[in-house]
Amino acid sequence: MTPSSSRRSRTLALAAASACVLAAAGSVSASPSENARAAATSWVVSLGDSFISGEAGRWAGNSNESGSGYARTDRAWDPDARASDPHRVYGASYDNGCNRSDVAEVQSLTLDVHRLNLACSGATSTAVLLPEHGGKPFKGEPSQAAQLREAVTGHPVRAVVVSIGGNDLGFSGIITDCASNFVKPFGGSPCTPTASQQVAERLPGVRQAAVDTLADVKTALARAGHPAGSYRLVLQSYPSPLPDAARLRYPGEKYDRLTSGGCPFFDKDLTWAHDDLVPRISTTLAGAAREAGAEFLDLSRSFEGREVCSTTTRQADLAHPPSGATSEWIRFVTSGAGQGQRQESLHPNSYGQQALGTCLTLQLQQPAGDHRCTNTPGRGPGAMRLGPVA
Repeated sequence: MTPSSSRRSRTLALAAASACVLAAAGSVSASPSENARAAATSWVVSLGDSFISGEAGRWAGNSNESGSGYARTDRAWDPDARASDPHRVYGASYDNGCNRSDVAEVQSLTLDVHRLNLACSGATSTAVLLPEHGGKPFKGEPSQAAQLREAVTGHPVRAVVVSIGGNDLGFSGIITDCASNFVKPFGGSPCTPTASQQVAERLPGVRQAAVDTLADVKTALARAGHPAGSYRLVLQSYPSPLPDAARLRYPGEKYDRLTSGGCPFFDKDLTWAHDDLVPRISTTLAGAAREAGAEFLDLSRSFEGREVCSTTTRQADLAHPPSGATSEWIRFVTSGAGQGQRQESLHPNSYGQQALGTCLTLQLQQPAGDHRCTNTPGRGPGAMRLGPVA
């Protein structure tokens, strides 16, 4: 091979590598000038599970009225075709169930950054870890840490934000069991005694899983040419999807909690989930962040008053369109019939995702450190506030 042909081969190889990175970031059709700007702009990357992938971002609040795309809450609704296509919100990620929405937390940032969402709904820590440390392909995609290394090689990184631990804990299964107890045909009982014991036994493993995940994220970044200190690493906790029983707008433990509200839980379970479960998860993740040398973003009370079935929110109807100031920020529990996927239940909807994007924006605008994000009562997702961790 001649020197000139060798140079041409290297140029083609670099062009191919750049195309792969841009495709992963969703920018494969960008113009040369846009590509140059993207190369110079710092990247913010999200990794982890459904609470950061954008699950439930299809929905703007909740409604039981099917007209006009469920009272305009279905963002995938095409009024001209009178049909709904989730690809309008989730893109190709809808096909494998990762459900990375167009309003996912990292996509809702209001910073001048290049955004990349590698998170996937349902992911545990093993979906993020490097293959040599037990990482495994998930839903047909490689390890998220391995994807991160490939994507950010040659690009400046401002921050990587991670949401992990909920699926290692089995949060979805615990909540499903609680809901199943509520709807048992011959009467059930609160799940709290059993669930509380399960949580106590599993939380130490959740902490270690989070520590290991953050270590592999650091390793992947180092291999991509980003040493510690050249970027910010943020581990975040989870917002409470449910209010305590005193703030539920469906009193009396009747079936309207299921049929109308989409919050089929006993009072005792609601209060336990809000007052004990979510704070305990947050405390566990805060400890993991400290051990791993990462920042911590506490989201445990970020949806206070905006939870599903909360007395300070209302469902949308044809006379009252959805609004970030009045609607719930969490997707209610659905049967799946005409109301999307069951896996979207109890995840931040489009308003919730935008609120989390505001929280992350505020976090990255502050000097590195631990913070708690809360909302402003009666205001939309743009009015989030950042303060010290309690």
